[in-house]
Amino acid sequence: MLFKTMLAIGCGVACLGATAIADDVYKFLNEIPIGGEGGWDYVTVDAAARRLYLSHATKVVVVDLTRNAVIGEIGDTPGIHGFIVAPELQRGFTSNGKESKASIVDLKTLRTISKVETGTNPDALVYEPVHGEVYFFNHSGNSATVINAKTASVVSTIALGGSPEFAVVDGAAGRVYCNIEDKSEVAVIDTTKHQVVGRWPLAPGTEPTGMAFDREHHRLFVGCSNKLMAMLDTETGKVVATVPIGAGVDACAFDDSTQLAFASCGDGTTTIAKEETPEKLMAVQTLTTERGARTMALDPQTHRIYLPSAKFQPPPTRSPGASPSRPTIVPNTLKLLVYGPADATTR
Repeated sequence: MLFKTMLAIGCGVACLGATAIADDVYKFLNEIPIGGEGGWDYVTVDAAARRLYLSHATKVVVVDLTRNAVIGEIGDTPGIHGFIVAPELQRGFTSNGKESKASIVDLKTLRTISKVETGTNPDALVYEPVHGEVYFFNHSGNSATVINAKTASVVSTIALGGSPEFAVVDGAAGRVYCNIEDKSEVAVIDTTKHQVVGRWPLAPGTEPTGMAFDREHHRLFVGCSNKLMAMLDTETGKVVATVPIGAGVDACAFDDSTQLAFASCGDGTTTIAKEETPEKLMAVQTLTTERGARTMALDPQTHRIYLPSAKFQPPPTRSPGASPSRPTIVPNTLKLLVYGPADATTR
């Protein structure tokens, strides 16, 4: 996901449903200080290992979710966008946008084992466990590089016909779904053929970024830049419902046990919607977060969501006709905002 989006700026968990929509379903719990300098991008939760990985400038910050504390970092990842794990191999993978490479990392030592060439500016990435492959989506390269997770060798390069953003894996269908931002569509990739086998228009949604997946009901949730989250049927490729969201969306998440979908936006809001039925999506809360809190990860064990944010310097005075400049992050203010079900206890 691109840094540009920063400019666009009760019941228990088991009872969250239509009867709970009159009250806030999520609330602020606490924050985890990260510090350092520079921007950030994807945040990933490894629930089984109780770890969170935050892409931060030229490194990955590793957070222990039991202690809510930083326990290490993975360095030498220039322009990193994302991090993903292959748990059975005890390996992690990074998308290093500025050097157009992927790092293969030992999860036990957090040391880089090797690097592999990708396409230009690898951004999002997903692990496809059936074939043991990692898909790197090259935002500027308009392609996906597929790497064998065990041998760290390139298996295939898939032309996507546009700029890819986030993606999800549908193992049961043998597919990977990927947002194509400049085409306002979802590309459907066959994981055996390594080919695009379908393209699904997102209208009325445009310029998609974040994506999440309800595997049981075959539903995709796509955050679109025109302030909509669309729900698609992956058996027909059709948009079946939409809900309004904030400006500058960059991530989506879906909680299987509560049937809640989340869209985090750079304007300081996260929309929470309930999948009432596979054809009905209802917004149940607009959660106030902080400016720039556009990326997000969900912990399916605790149902908490984690959103990176920081303080920003006041924007400089612009000359007439000049393009707006990127906001400058105040050093050592990066943190993770933690939100959870409204009946949760602050830790």
